[in-house]
Amino acid sequence: MDKVKMGVIGFGQRGHGLTRDVLLKLPDVEIVAVCDNYADRVEKAQDIIEKAGFKRPCGSTNYLDILNMDALDAVLVSTSWETHVEVAIDALKKGIPVALEVGGAYSIEPLWDMVRTQEATATPLMFMENCCYGKDELLATSLVRNGLLGEIVHAHGCYAHYLCGEIAGGEINRHYRLRNYLTRNCENYPTHELGPIAKVLNINRGNQMLSLVSVASKAVGMQDYIARHADRYPDLVGKPFRQGDIVNTIITCADGSTITLRLDTTLPRSYSREFTLRGTRGLYTQDLNLVYLDGEKEYWEPAEFANKNVNNAVRFEPDYLPDCWSKITPEEIAIGHGGMDGIEFRQFINALKNNTEMPIDVYDAAAWMSITALSAASVATGGMPQAIPDFTGGLWTVRKPRDVIEIPIVAK
Repeated sequence: MDKVKMGVIGFGQRGHGLTRDVLLKLPDVEIVAVCDNYADRVEKAQDIIEKAGFKRPCGSTNYLDILNMDALDAVLVSTSWETHVEVAIDALKKGIPVALEVGGAYSIEPLWDMVRTQEATATPLMFMENCCYGKDELLATSLVRNGLLGEIVHAHGCYAHYLCGEIAGGEINRHYRLRNYLTRNCENYPTHELGPIAKVLNINRGNQMLSLVSVASKAVGMQDYIARHADRYPDLVGKPFRQGDIVNTIITCADGSTITLRLDTTLPRSYSREFTLRGTRGLYTQDLNLVYLDGEKEYWEPAEFANKNVNNAVRFEPDYLPDCWSKITPEEIAIGHGGMDGIEFRQFINALKNNTEMPIDVYDAAAWMSITALSAASVATGGMPQAIPDFTGGLWTVRKPRDVIEIPIVAK
């Protein structure tokens, strides 16, 4: 196919951004249909696409209308967290390839339904975890694949993003986070940090996540924020929020490695994913953009960090950074989240056009999304361990490792 005819299902904040900043900038993608529960959002999407110089797409407030269209090559599912899996399953049943936006699952059985449907229909599905295509994450992956960090023993990541304003404005902005923070207590958004770690550790491809424990702190951040902005959110004053301000999760893997995740969205702080790898020969940590290899200087003065003169990860980029970042153009950097959205969608489109395996597949989607439902059960039982299902049905023992993008192997 020369052009991939796409439907966009869900035109909230994420669907809007992906349409405007990514899909409309890909020359071999044509948006032929848009859908949202709200008619004004559908019209807004149509206007944006038409004003960008393209044919006005079909629009509907019922996603089944989109799935029943002829000559639809793929759909982007960027709906609310609650409906991701349901919409994806319905698309797969119609034989329509799915680009599935991120979010956590509410229960485990729908994930099994999604896996079984994909297996039965052989319809492609890619989980659109853009952080798997981040420059830092791919450089660190390259260091691991080239043996610089040795055997990975532990990995850590977090979703640290101060979201009180977005959460509180949920009713005003028709955003789903508010209802989740009022009624749930779990690791509600695990995949930005988990996805790149899972790829490094070859989860579902020679390794497997076995179990987790999660604990949550008290939930006071949102109440304090609302109290300080009572004039802005009078309907929320005094309402209790269930979602703990800090949720810590520990995952144990089949190869003996461990993963820690932290959700941190309702206390003031700067943004971070804290992507960190600990191996037998070295360390990578994203916040300091730092690689430490065995035998290097143990103690550094603060000025050395401030000036970024010591052990900076940049020194590895000429040899170890994948081509998608080493050869990126200014135009590509402008495509969504500093370029990583564009790289991600290019991989989806290429796999679709070439009929090749999706780099983040349905088994990855199910395993990563399951963390939310399992963490809720663990938090509710005081941190009791929860078994993580093997959605591959044992195939993880024989599936070959595969990175999301080609990693350079440097001759030694």
